[in-house]
Amino acid sequence: MYVHALGWNSYFQEQWDSLDRSHLRPARVAEEQRGAYHVALEDGEWTAEVTGRFRHGAPDRSSFPSVGDWVAVETVAGERKAFIQALLPRRTRLSRKIAGERSEEQILVANVDTVFIVTSLNADLNPRRLERYLTMVFESGAQPVILLNKADLCSDANAAAVSISALAMTADVHVVSALTGTGLGALNAYVARGATAVLVGSSGVGKSTIMNAMLQSGAQKTAPIRDGDDRGRHATTFRRLYLMPAGGVLIDTPGLRELQLWDADHVDEAFEDITTLAGGCRFRDCRHDGEPGCAVQEAIAIGALDEGRLESLKKLQRELDHLDRRRDVAAQAEQRRRWKQIAKGLRQRPRGKP
Repeated sequence: MYVHALGWNSYFQEQWDSLDRSHLRPARVAEEQRGAYHVALEDGEWTAEVTGRFRHGAPDRSSFPSVGDWVAVETVAGERKAFIQALLPRRTRLSRKIAGERSEEQILVANVDTVFIVTSLNADLNPRRLERYLTMVFESGAQPVILLNKADLCSDANAAAVSISALAMTADVHVVSALTGTGLGALNAYVARGATAVLVGSSGVGKSTIMNAMLQSGAQKTAPIRDGDDRGRHATTFRRLYLMPAGGVLIDTPGLRELQLWDADHVDEAFEDITTLAGGCRFRDCRHDGEPGCAVQEAIAIGALDEGRLESLKKLQRELDHLDRRRDVAAQAEQRRRWKQIAKGLRQRPRGKP
């Protein structure tokens, strides 16, 4: 079945069986732009929008469909148009805090098995940024894979791969060149029939060029990096799902200028080496900041651990602590707003009526 090539499996079938689905069809969100959707069904792609009931019942932005989501739709006879009636529970969700001051979650993509974290082997190669991406992916429930692209521009790509592998933890690392095709063949295993992968990274690292090479087409527009500073240019402006020749799914995404984490439950997975070292500290609550008997600082002193990696972890922890405090304040404000609405309703109710 076509839906199985798109990633439908027993998990989603179980969710589907719990619905009153006599008049509904399963579909996967292939594209979303400002609340307008394209969804993939058995007979191809349809335009779609959420129903008023769905919109009214969604408590927040993250409750709306995102690219990769499975939804239940009602199709319009004689038109290739559908209405999204329900969102199936997500198996994985790649999300971040939205850009700016608001404490709100943005779902980037949903229900992916593998996240290709793409960086280029030029001035863009930034270990601290990769640590941030790895933390986000571990939080999503998907498997991270690091792609070191533009190997044709690097004099010693293998040395760079060894360096990055030291911080990759359980993530695979591949040296590739979208321009020459080097290393791309190994990526097909991640997008076999029924599997879903997504490309994420900064602008100009070559995500869309990798996509085109794997699709063997020019489906996605590409743009060269800027002269002088190796900074990327935006080529992709929206998230889009593509069916691969072998039957799997690959999603392309715009470059991320800002990457603020949303949750902190899996930070230790991205910094497992530090977590392991911390088990040897004299004090269980050691902050690795000058305490006696600190195994982490001892590892830094002998060159076994990069001090920048510890500082990166501390920075992420400070950001997440700050986010937690802001989310608590926002939740309290929302509760006060609701109580004010209830109180206003009671005041407006005619006397003597229950």
